[in-house]
Amino acid sequence: MKQNLLIYNTLTRSKELFKPLHENHVGMYVCGPTVYGDAHLGHARPAITFDILFRYLQEIGYKVRYVRNITDVGHLEHDADEGEDKIAKKARLEQLEPMEVVQYYLNRYHQAMEALNVLPPSIEPHASGHIIEQIQLVKDILDNGFAYESEGSVYFDVVKYNQQYHYGKLSGRNLDDVI
Repeated sequence: MKQNLLIYNTLTRSKELFKPLHENHVGMYVCGPTVYGDAHLGHARPAITFDILFRYLQEIGYKVRYVRNITDVGHLEHDADEGEDKIAKKARLEQLEPMEVVQYYLNRYHQAMEALNVLPPSIEPHASGHIIEQIQLVKDILDNGFAYESEGSVYFDVVKYNQQYHYGKLSGRNLDDVI
């Protein structure tokens, strides 16, 4: 028999009884690292947190499909970078191919997680393997009117989104904080 698990719901801002979408099965998607440098505390905290949850869900009898993505392309340093990717920049500075940087630091990340006794996820997809899906999602957002194009880039239109939905509901931030 499954034990009751209370989990914090960010949307309702309250603890709620956990009920999986499919009986006895839990899907868990966790944002993993961008692999262009060594793992640090910011990588360790979510890995340990979700490792504990993963183990606990298994312990109380759930079959868990734990997905942790690897960002290996397309992660800008900050808005002012005019499109420079963190991995491409690291590769240029070290005179390597971008995927050499990715493989080296992904191996280092896995070693760090192993040293912390963090279990590997069930699946670890790379962003570069899902470019077609990402392009389609951007097209869908554009088609729904929640994004616009400017000088070759696509931007999410938070003002337009906020007219129909409450932008910042999960984060607790209001639109004035982000514009």
